[in-house]
Amino acid sequence: MTATETAVLAASDRAAAVIAGRRSRHRRHARTTIVLGVLVFALLAVALMVGNTFYGPSEVVRVILGQTVPGASFTVGELRLPRSVLAVLAGFAFGIAGVCFQTLLRNPLASPDIIGIADGAGAAAVIGIVVLSLSGPAVSLLALGGALLTAGAIYLLSIKGGFAGTRLILIGIGVAAMLQSVISYLLSRAAQWDIQTAMQWLTGSLNNASWERVIPLAIASAVILPLMLLQGRAMGAMQLGDDSAAGLGVRVTPTRLLFILGAVALLAFATAATGPIAFVAFMAGPIAARLTGPGANLLLPSAFVGAVLVLGGDLIGQFAFGERYPVGVITGVLGAPYLIYLLIRTNRSGGSL
Repeated sequence: MTATETAVLAASDRAAAVIAGRRSRHRRHARTTIVLGVLVFALLAVALMVGNTFYGPSEVVRVILGQTVPGASFTVGELRLPRSVLAVLAGFAFGIAGVCFQTLLRNPLASPDIIGIADGAGAAAVIGIVVLSLSGPAVSLLALGGALLTAGAIYLLSIKGGFAGTRLILIGIGVAAMLQSVISYLLSRAAQWDIQTAMQWLTGSLNNASWERVIPLAIASAVILPLMLLQGRAMGAMQLGDDSAAGLGVRVTPTRLLFILGAVALLAFATAATGPIAFVAFMAGPIAARLTGPGANLLLPSAFVGAVLVLGGDLIGQFAFGERYPVGVITGVLGAPYLIYLLIRTNRSGGSL
């Protein structure tokens, strides 16, 4: 066998190994995504059936189909169903928003929880409650505006002299600290009843879930999620860096702007509906990355992980203890040690998901 033939065979073997590895990764990604989707569906079914009164699957299905079932029509249709749907949609929104920031900035700490966007919504809501004496949809609308305004300010401050992810994270952390100070100051001067309302909103809760809160988030998700999922391959290319993505044909600046705007909008609508549920956006992407393996498109797995965290956290908060706790308390308990672990691991191995 000549040297040329040997080189050709070696190149063929390498190509076959690359193709086999790619197929293996695709199968793992598909299996993981399907399992996560089934887990979301299972938790949703449990959330609809379980409570002070248990309703079987047939009764739940009849209520969803619009039939009148004594007792279940109100409990399931008006209480549990909007709460569960809101949990799923908020989990999707927080999960995708978090992984978008972490992927585009190539840093697992670049989560909306950390860089101040959620704090912008919180500060606006507290101003509405404490200063303007607002309530209900007015507070949600103000929180939506606060999140969008904060995100815009952070982005504009970070692009001076060219876009840099590290600069955006540092500016976001600083903005978050200022907004938290504003929140603390307002709460220190607020009336007792306003403090209770504001803290309930700041914690992140599904207790006030209703179709009026679900519909705006559902419309935003229906518009934004398909656009982002269709561009998932472009986001995967951007994980390799701006130069590599441009070499693969990705329009880097428009793509980054699309994902940032979409992520901010999803986060803002979700936060306006549920309050800032702690650490869901922060945890969803890294967990999805561990489950799917390297090189995978993380958008859909992260959405499912976010829904699992919110649904599971809400079920734990309702039924695992003697008292009921908001879902934000449960995710906060889970997220704080994970943040410490991620800081240690990132310090040792670098900043990738």
